[in-house]
Amino acid sequence: MIARHTDTADAAKIGRNVPTRVDVVIVGAGFAGLYAQYKIRELGLSAFGFETASEIGGTWYWNRYPGARCDVESLDYSYSFSPDVLHEWKWRERFATQPEILQYANFVADKYDLRRDYAFETKVIAADFDKAANQWVVKSDRGDEVRCRFLLLAVGGLSLPKAPEIDGLKDFQGRWVQTGCWPHEPINVTGQRVAVIGTGSSGIQCIPLLAEQAALLTVFQRTPNFSVPAHNGPLDAEYEAEVRADYVEHHKRNRMTKGGVPPRINTGVSAMSVSEGERQAKFEQAWGFGTFALQSVFNDISSNPGSNAAAAAFVHDKIRGIVNDPKVAEKLLPKTFPFGTKRLCLDTGYYATFNRDNVSLVDIRETPIERITKAGIKTTDAEYPFDLIVFATGFDAVTGPLFALNLTGVGGVTLNDAWKDGPQSYLGLMVSGFPNLFTVNGPSSPSVLANMLQTIEHHVDWIADCIAYTDKNGFARVEADEAAQVAWAHEVANMAKRTLYTKANSWYMGANVLGKPRVFLMYIGGLDTYVDRCDQIVQGGYVGFNFSPAKVARKEIGV
Repeated sequence: MIARHTDTADAAKIGRNVPTRVDVVIVGAGFAGLYAQYKIRELGLSAFGFETASEIGGTWYWNRYPGARCDVESLDYSYSFSPDVLHEWKWRERFATQPEILQYANFVADKYDLRRDYAFETKVIAADFDKAANQWVVKSDRGDEVRCRFLLLAVGGLSLPKAPEIDGLKDFQGRWVQTGCWPHEPINVTGQRVAVIGTGSSGIQCIPLLAEQAALLTVFQRTPNFSVPAHNGPLDAEYEAEVRADYVEHHKRNRMTKGGVPPRINTGVSAMSVSEGERQAKFEQAWGFGTFALQSVFNDISSNPGSNAAAAAFVHDKIRGIVNDPKVAEKLLPKTFPFGTKRLCLDTGYYATFNRDNVSLVDIRETPIERITKAGIKTTDAEYPFDLIVFATGFDAVTGPLFALNLTGVGGVTLNDAWKDGPQSYLGLMVSGFPNLFTVNGPSSPSVLANMLQTIEHHVDWIADCIAYTDKNGFARVEADEAAQVAWAHEVANMAKRTLYTKANSWYMGANVLGKPRVFLMYIGGLDTYVDRCDQIVQGGYVGFNFSPAKVARKEIGV
């Protein structure tokens, strides 16, 4: 487990006026937690939140590495709940940087005074369900104990960095950092020898910028990833005006798409149903447009082996055309998994970086890392001296942040035990045996497979409506029905099996964490289909959810 540092904050900012009883406890102060605060207040209920960091921002608070940037276009990666926010905030670039996104989060938090009910620099270490009182008892590392009727987990799917798993790190006499918890003070690598271990999204984003400053940059790659150019730049004024003229409806339409973003380049047909010339022309158009268009330009890239192979071959040819050294280019070609079945990366100059004289690539499948030494990194082939080692080794995704909370439900069953064979969650919203516990973007929801601002708002809206329904009807508790949860888990798994995603050893499958069950963690049917299903379940009287009528009077818990 990585010990994350935080900025030193004054007592007023940290906030230690922690209540002992409240309607809703919210864990996390990223985009999900902030919106949850807003919605719970709308219900007229009391809410209080805990956040490990010293400020708001979630993922965008911690991930400050050079090049950190959103891979969803700024005009779409925005809250839609407030027309005022939509029209008052002006994005500077097509794909916003981490600093700008953090500024945006602070803008929204300031506008709606969303910080006041948070304890910062405070970590939730346990939460136990009190069956007799129908309450959760939440405990923090500062000795706080808060009772609540509802517990809402907005911890983020990519918020628990994987600790480096290489022997000898304690011996290293240089400096080492992780992209997932980058220091807040600038790191000057000018003239330094720098290693980057990992070529996922964060590695691909930071490598070009580090290469511009470092004397020498060595990239240690185990598995090459597919990456496509972002073509970032200032916002297109004409397109921005078009979106802003109908901004609220634009976001409503986004929610009814598969990925939560406008399908700007999408033929709607199989890649194999058109001629080779037309297929290549469409691939070129998608490559030139940026975003994840190459993954969606045809409707069967993720399910048809032939269509997928055609997309992969197209990217391979692009890499060969960019990288001057044929041997290096071949090492950068992903060949062990289908195109797009690990998260597709967006980059700015990533492949061209390997043409620089100060950049080298080490294939650690050919020459594995044996250990970290005092001076640097030793592989089976050589020892490399470094001043700085950057670990871009990813996260214990989706379930890891939930396990870290040490949740105990009905009958003393922990979430870790309940999910020992893989997570089961009804709609990614609730878990059987854990009443009044809600997860935002939990396992078996669309989560990271769609625009996260859309999935966050949909989940928080749904949760707020469910809490209101529970109160309106005099219920004390609500939880997922076990049979409904099992049926949903089968549907999620079967849907994933109809695609090529299960053929990759990806963090989507939990394959990046030793001992983690191999289960596809997300609902792959599309945000539009998922939203429809959730609506149908509510319209049917919350089908698959069990409500208990034995209400505890609110005055009994002091709220």
